[in-house]
Amino acid sequence: MKLLLDFLPILMFFAVFKYGEGHKEWAAAFASEHLGFMVSGGVVGPNEAPVLLATVVVVVATLAQVAWLLVRRQKVHAMLWVSLALVTVLGAATVWFHSDTFIKWKPTGLYWVMGLAFWVSQTFFRKNLVQALMGGQFELPPGVWQRLNFAWIAFFGLMGLLNLYVAYSFDTDTWVNFKLFGITGLMLVFMVAQGLYLGKHLKDDSAEAGSVPKDAA
Repeated sequence: MKLLLDFLPILMFFAVFKYGEGHKEWAAAFASEHLGFMVSGGVVGPNEAPVLLATVVVVVATLAQVAWLLVRRQKVHAMLWVSLALVTVLGAATVWFHSDTFIKWKPTGLYWVMGLAFWVSQTFFRKNLVQALMGGQFELPPGVWQRLNFAWIAFFGLMGLLNLYVAYSFDTDTWVNFKLFGITGLMLVFMVAQGLYLGKHLKDDSAEAGSVPKDAA
């Protein structure tokens, strides 16, 4: 259920955008009628309507996600709060200015805020966020935790740059596909690589723990 909630806004953005792309005239008429008061000039064109509708949907979906967690008295993690703030501000700018540039910056903003948080926490407060999140499940040497933390910082930084490259080098349709499939795929690859790295050190630890000292033989 948590995984579904995390991906629901992205899936809804993708679905609404693709539907709007296939029905541009309908999307423009619907957006002008129902969202005209939110748009500069009050009229939405057919080329901009799909991304504007998808943006409104993703803002509402993210708000609903946070509300659902609060109603159930579950913790709303900092990443979700940051995501809500970014999607609301950049989404509002996208709708008002008829420009998809703002919403395209949202993934980059989120990744860079997260990477900055990991770096600041490690550099200035000597707190390793990766260890804080996963330390209860694994016992690893300090050096391994530090390398994992910097791996996440590098990953967030590169993902932010890659998102901007795709956003400014290709059309909006390609960016939407990348947002769902490309980013998700790269995240899975990174997680698998992290798991293999963790497994290597966990195996080494277990092997050392299971070995019999010569003095005890």
